[in-house]
Amino acid sequence: MTASQSPTTAEELRGVGLRVTAARVALLETVRRGDHLGVEAIASGVRERVGHVSLQAVYEGLHALAATGLVRRIEPPGSPARFEGRVGDNHHHLVCRSCGVLADVDCAVGHAPCLTASDHRGFAVDEAEVIYWGLCPDCSTPAVPEHRDH
Repeated sequence: MTASQSPTTAEELRGVGLRVTAARVALLETVRRGDHLGVEAIASGVRERVGHVSLQAVYEGLHALAATGLVRRIEPPGSPARFEGRVGDNHHHLVCRSCGVLADVDCAVGHAPCLTASDHRGFAVDEAEVIYWGLCPDCSTPAVPEHRDH
């Protein structure tokens, strides 16, 4: 592999010490092609590519991928876990209080960890996780009443 080539999904899995299987390749690629997918949507995407795979196997695969840093688990309070392939850049998220849509937003200010704790209590802080809550454009725009002829 030359410096200009990106590693294949299989090479990335091997690089973090995971055994390469068709299901793991499909799992990682499904998460990366998706947009903050939940476990059911990921399982559906994997099944489209490799056939039957149990939900338990999907959970186990996602756990292994998240533990190695190849995917990121996001779990806003009150929401089911979602997964994304955008990792390593300390970005944050916007969450709609109404419909639950989730969107990426770049680091709050400056370089990671973006925010400085008022008292780090001796911790060597290297990451900050911020969730901005509000209403997405679709939910914050009042619905236009239908015009009815009487």
